[in-house]
Amino acid sequence: MMLGRLISPALTRQASNSLRLRLSAPVAQSRSAAVPKNYAPSRRFGDKADATTKTNAAPIKEATSASTAKTTTTAATEAVAPAKSSSWWDSAEFWGRCGALAGWGMSGAAIYDALESSPELISLNMTGVLLVYSSLFARWAFVVKPQNLLLAGCHLTNIFAQGNQFRRAVEYKKENGKDEEVNDIMMKAGATAAVGAACVLAGPAVQSGIVAANLGPISAVAAAEAGPFTVHFWAPMSKWMISGASFMELDRPTDKISLAQYTALTFTGFFFSRYALLVAPINYTLCSVNIALFGSSGWHLGRKIKADYLS
Repeated sequence: MMLGRLISPALTRQASNSLRLRLSAPVAQSRSAAVPKNYAPSRRFGDKADATTKTNAAPIKEATSASTAKTTTTAATEAVAPAKSSSWWDSAEFWGRCGALAGWGMSGAAIYDALESSPELISLNMTGVLLVYSSLFARWAFVVKPQNLLLAGCHLTNIFAQGNQFRRAVEYKKENGKDEEVNDIMMKAGATAAVGAACVLAGPAVQSGIVAANLGPISAVAAAEAGPFTVHFWAPMSKWMISGASFMELDRPTDKISLAQYTALTFTGFFFSRYALLVAPINYTLCSVNIALFGSSGWHLGRKIKADYLS
């Protein structure tokens, strides 16, 4: 009896433990069945950080690329267009406006002379040169940087004004029996127009051929942005013709000098001497010719003022 009491609790505990193991086995099997055999966690702590870093790095990289592109574009724009200056001395806009106003003075002088002055005072040489000059500078003012539409407008006006002056002078000479002189002038005008048209039409092909030939300095000059195949070169050259006409007539009688015209030319030479160094491309030819124009026109203007007001 005593032995049965001692064995009975041990058997009871063993049976209880066996029953507990059997009940827990299906739960373990159900858990293992719920998870695939080759299952691997799709995201760990380190992987999550890496994915987040990559995700955040993409916008940063795109923002950096956009910022770099914007900086490059800004730098290229600043390289093409001259930087604006707060100083009037270094402002292309200021000197360009002054030059345009002086040009408008020249157009106004031609209109004034047409209304008030006798056609015998008109210099056909100077009028013809001014026609070529204004035609070239109307184009130059449109393509130069910064663009100067005020100057372009004044030269277009001057073309019509000088054309009217040319007409008046020719009619006056015909009325006074100077037909041979008129025919000579018309022949020169026709030849000048023909040569100009040929240069405009053939210029691009000739320039391309010279540049492609790799002729060293010659090809470099031909390809220059202010070279002989551009209006940046020929506009100043037309102004050399004005200065040349003034130098050729240094002893011109003062009663045949237009005060309004030579005042405008003198101021034009003064303003453009500075303006030529502030535009893009910088035009040293334009600067030098305006210095010469200022001197020659100022000489005639001084003689006119002395003869009419100081003598």
